[in-house]
Amino acid sequence: MKKKKWNRFLAVVLLAAMAASLLSGCGKKSREQENKETIRVYLWTTNLYEKYAPYIQSQLPDVNIEFVVGNNDLDFYRFLQESDGMPDIITCCRFSLHDALPLQNSLMDLSTTNEAGAVYNSYLNSFMNEDGSVNWLPVCADAHGFVVNKALFEKYNIPLPTDYKSFVSACQAFEKVGIRGFAADYFYDYTCMETLQGLSASELSSTDGRKWRTTYSDPASTEKVGLDNVVWPAAFDRMEQFIKDTKLEPDDINLDYDMVDNLYQNGELAMYFGSSFGVKKYKDQGIDTVFLPFFEQNGEKWIMTTPYFQVALNSELEKDETRRDNAMKVLKVMLSAKAQNIIADGQDTLSYSQDVPLHLTDYLKDVKSVIEENHMYIRIASNDFFSVSQDVVSKMITGEYNSQQAYKAFDSMLRQSKDTSNEKVVLSSPKSYSNYFYSDGGNESYSVMANTLRGCYKSDVLLATSNSFTGGVLQADYTEKMAGNMIMPNGLCAYKKKMSGAELLETVRSFVEGTEGGFQPFNKGSLPVVSGISIEVKEKNGKYTLLKIKKDGKQIKEEDTFTVTCLATENNMAPFLTDEDHGFTEEEQRVKDTWVNYVLQGNAVLAEPEQYITLRE
Repeated sequence: MKKKKWNRFLAVVLLAAMAASLLSGCGKKSREQENKETIRVYLWTTNLYEKYAPYIQSQLPDVNIEFVVGNNDLDFYRFLQESDGMPDIITCCRFSLHDALPLQNSLMDLSTTNEAGAVYNSYLNSFMNEDGSVNWLPVCADAHGFVVNKALFEKYNIPLPTDYKSFVSACQAFEKVGIRGFAADYFYDYTCMETLQGLSASELSSTDGRKWRTTYSDPASTEKVGLDNVVWPAAFDRMEQFIKDTKLEPDDINLDYDMVDNLYQNGELAMYFGSSFGVKKYKDQGIDTVFLPFFEQNGEKWIMTTPYFQVALNSELEKDETRRDNAMKVLKVMLSAKAQNIIADGQDTLSYSQDVPLHLTDYLKDVKSVIEENHMYIRIASNDFFSVSQDVVSKMITGEYNSQQAYKAFDSMLRQSKDTSNEKVVLSSPKSYSNYFYSDGGNESYSVMANTLRGCYKSDVLLATSNSFTGGVLQADYTEKMAGNMIMPNGLCAYKKKMSGAELLETVRSFVEGTEGGFQPFNKGSLPVVSGISIEVKEKNGKYTLLKIKKDGKQIKEEDTFTVTCLATENNMAPFLTDEDHGFTEEEQRVKDTWVNYVLQGNAVLAEPEQYITLRE
């Protein structure tokens, strides 16, 4: 009798345990299911992480989107492709169809989508493969031309340029009063490249120019294509004449943006090559500024445009209808008028899509006729063109090359094949780590990076904004370039401070809950990464609240002391540095440089990940 009662008792206990287990599992998803429901979007710059990404997530509350700040480099995505780490949606600004060829088989054909159908044919053709497929679509354009200090022109009674001849006359007139007429940040490859192309935009857009460009950009071509002998020799003649007319000097190849900006703000420079963003910036500062086009020597006016980025989708999405549908929803929002206006950030929206109305502000009023004539030249932006332009144009400015020598050198370098087979491996990862955020642990790859960097900075605790790392730590051999690409590329800084437990609590709370004027987490994937501690966070209606902080499994005490390193951009860290006695010391090196130096020492070891966060809903 007792035995029967005992058996009944055991049965009841087991049933209760099973019921509790089932109930506790209700609402919880397996990691595999979470992965399946997540769309990962790689952004080429952290600027898109501040307003653009939160807007996209806000429009699709039922789609779990994880945004990662990747790199503005197709080689980066090719590395991810080769290491089975391709995201669902990728963006890139530095782009050419030829450079994108290795990715073609891994990308969806978007040619039959509504999004591709909305792009003007004249622009869509630039993204079309030989077989008619389209893998990449452009968002709105960034306009480049001449940023002009109108106040200086009026002060010295110098007429604003209306053509190339009057542009040169203005430079000469300013020289007589001790002011530079023109300069630009020729320290950068893109300025060298865009000046060379912009001065010949008319010819490069001609029948002969388009013919050469089609041959050069052909993704199916297996041969290295150089310059033609019809359009390009004259382009270098114009560049040489421009250097003489503007009195560019050898030291100008060392001018960076800050130096040019200082000259302009101090009234020592009348014009520089830049984007329409400069007009807004200086007008906000009270400097009367206008935007003018490239004045071609044949009398035409053109502006240089660059898609703020191109976007593509992973072809693996087509294997799952639900994931494909979700990714297309994300793409639709990314290309919407509102999203493109956010990218433009209050400036002019020059979209390549017929679905997005042309939005011109006063900043571009002086080039409205140029835009209406469709004199908007899209730059050639292959990796080769960036690097070769900087080398050749710099040597033209220093006087080492004349136009003929420059043409020959440029052509020769374009035809050379790069041998990357001997690039040295500086870091090897024996396995891949998950690049998804899980509520019961966080992001494994981010934890690996944070734990390793905590050792580099010799800190008890490390806090990092979620945009600090560029995605998964993969089972792969990393060259110096690819190892460097593991760190967010847009000026990630390190700040160190000795803190009490109370100060640490407040600092972590600010990272988790957001700060006024700083970064605001907008979904679970945007929560901070921590190392040396573990945190418990509650989510309610899209807001996050810090509940607990533990170190070594124990609640921290207010009187405890810690050496803490924070990784963040200057903008994200600014709210912590407002008080004079904030106590933070900024490391001299950027985080990327510290990381690269670490792996270059040899025998670099990646730390194991930890479950650093528990997110409760």
